[in-house]
Amino acid sequence: MTDVRHESLASLLGGRGGALDASLPPLAFVAGWLIWNHSIGAGAVVAVLCGVAIGIFRFVRGEKPRAVVFSVLAVVAASLVALYTGRVEDFFLIQLLSNMASALVWAGSIAVRWPLLGVVVGTLLGQKARWRRDPALLRAYSIASWPWVGQYALRVAVFTPLWLDAQVYWLATLRLGLSWPLQIVCILVSGWMLRKALPADHPGFRHPRVPESAS
Repeated sequence: MTDVRHESLASLLGGRGGALDASLPPLAFVAGWLIWNHSIGAGAVVAVLCGVAIGIFRFVRGEKPRAVVFSVLAVVAASLVALYTGRVEDFFLIQLLSNMASALVWAGSIAVRWPLLGVVVGTLLGQKARWRRDPALLRAYSIASWPWVGQYALRVAVFTPLWLDAQVYWLATLRLGLSWPLQIVCILVSGWMLRKALPADHPGFRHPRVPESAS
């Protein structure tokens, strides 16, 4: 049962496929920028085409290309910022700011006892807030949310000095290295912490144990 919980969480949150899909359009942007004489517009076009191609591939396979859709929208927004400022390093500005905000929001959600991991998983499973009425599951979600805080904080710590120094090549390289590989590690570690934090007799995050008085 433990392994099933672990795999179910990874699959539910998108797994490596979704994380990889989301990282490819930004990489395509940098490739297009380099190939077409540092043209931000060309990079944006290449990134959008890359996202559309991945989306079609996923759709043909009967999968939901949600990660690609959000990634393409993020690329468009990031490209507009870079076009407006005329600085290609500003393509990474939205990501930097979003990681700052995400780290604060995830940490804050733990502090107020509404851990975002529980909110996300509970919503995807149609549980609404039933998981929160399970003390053991609430505690487990709080513990398992910390890896998500850590991944966002790590990106901020790495990207901030590179952005300030306009290190576009390093930003692009580490954008890939700290996107889907780090996301996969975060999901796996979070899933491991979630099941370790639950009592041995708990049925798992798919089955909150709600006290009769609270049901």
